[in-house]
Amino acid sequence: MEKTTLLGIILGFACIAIAISIDGSILSFAHLPSAFIVIGGTLAATIVSYPGKMLKSLKTVYTNAFKKKTIDLNADIDLVIHIANIARREGLLALEDAIGEIDNPFLQKGIMLIVDGADTELVKSILQTEISFVQERHGQGQAIISSMAGYAPAFGMIGTLIGLINMLKDLSNVDALGPGMSTALITTFYGVVLANLVFAPIAKKLKSQSDSENLQKELYMEGLLSIQDGENPRIIKDKLTSFISRREIRKEDDGAGKEVSEIVEE
Repeated sequence: MEKTTLLGIILGFACIAIAISIDGSILSFAHLPSAFIVIGGTLAATIVSYPGKMLKSLKTVYTNAFKKKTIDLNADIDLVIHIANIARREGLLALEDAIGEIDNPFLQKGIMLIVDGADTELVKSILQTEISFVQERHGQGQAIISSMAGYAPAFGMIGTLIGLINMLKDLSNVDALGPGMSTALITTFYGVVLANLVFAPIAKKLKSQSDSENLQKELYMEGLLSIQDGENPRIIKDKLTSFISRREIRKEDDGAGKEVSEIVEE
């Protein structure tokens, strides 16, 4: 589980709760009708906006935001270089035996295409198409959450208007104006908090995860195409290193793994 996502949400609500408690009471911010308007209205608008097929994936989309997904591009480069060394020593057909050591479906698919004798352009086209489809699928989930981030404040305002209308119906009762105004504004408060502490951050988290996965796939594709073209593993490593920022590049003398001379065969 990705603890930072849950920790961030809890920390945000905790800070708001503490700020409220300093000068007031948390219970004064508890208002069931306001929560019903914001949450119910947001869900209803989302249902109207998207087809049922997309909405069925909503639970999975939220679950992905809390899943821990670690992508180590340095380790990915080492894996590609390992595959390149096998292909250089034993030929492309020998890569079929290496598939069992790989748990990434995208990389497995690329290797199988090479082993089956597909030409470079076909391999590139198939892998690029898969990357595009994954991007589109991820984008749909992000769009749903982003829409909810937009709907929540809007329904918060609707709740506020409802509260103000009810309050203005009885202006003769001066003592009720203050509490009535407070209750009306709670709905906007709910909408803004949900949008900026839950929906919008989760949408950004999903986009960050998607960008990392796409970068990994592009790295794999570039490596596989280079292997198919028979390039030297050292040249492939130099090429793939450009996919990561300089601060992420592992130093050759660190203790995390083999030295470059051991990883890349002459």
